[in-house]
Amino acid sequence: MEKRTYNVTAETGIHARPATLLVQTASKYNSDITLEYKGKSVNLKSIMGVMSLGVGQGADVTISAEGADESEAIEGIDQTIKNEGMAE
Repeated sequence: MEKRTYNVTAETGIHARPATLLVQTASKYNSDITLEYKGKSVNLKSIMGVMSLGVGQGADVTISAEGADESEAIEGIDQTIKNEGMAE
């Protein structure tokens, strides 16, 4: 299992557009990918799941991937997060 923790820096948090980009990126991989926030864990391939967490600015989130392409999945998601200035 690969895991990374981020601090959300985007003023709007992970709202509609960033959530959509994360879901689209996660959906490219076969691994099970989860987003964890405040003890709740959702499938990162589910837009409704991601939006339901209501992740705001300053939040600490953990993204984990488990499966055959977990390393590539985490790297791809990491690139999306950094390219979009969502978190650090």
